[in-house]
Amino acid sequence: MTRDVFEYAVLRVVPRVERGECFNAGVLVYCRARSFVAARTHLDEAKLRALDPNADIVGVRAALRAVEGVCGGGDGAGQAAGDDPGRRFRWLIAPRSTVVQPGIVHSGLTADPAGEVERLLDLLVR
Repeated sequence: MTRDVFEYAVLRVVPRVERGECFNAGVLVYCRARSFVAARTHLDEAKLRALDPNADIVGVRAALRAVEGVCGGGDGAGQAAGDDPGRRFRWLIAPRSTVVQPGIVHSGLTADPAGEVERLLDLLVR
């Protein structure tokens, strides 16, 4: 069984950027050796409302879906549609001051990048 290096970052929701409070809402996984990039998200609305009762839940869901779309490529990736998986991952992990933010990048070894997406979502988000 061949294991390859992969990188991942947690997606955080920061409902009020000026306060800096956040919670995990998804993961991004990239494996260069397999030209693989994917994101999976899970929004806990109760946590979001606890941090900001007036949060735009529809907008946060749309932002999380957009990350998944960029990872998937094709029409769902918008301007990034023609970019390779590595470039899409790097664009998504770039620091930004928005409601949905990437965390720092970590690395590991895996024989199943798609399985890592689910494992990390269960471990770090749900």
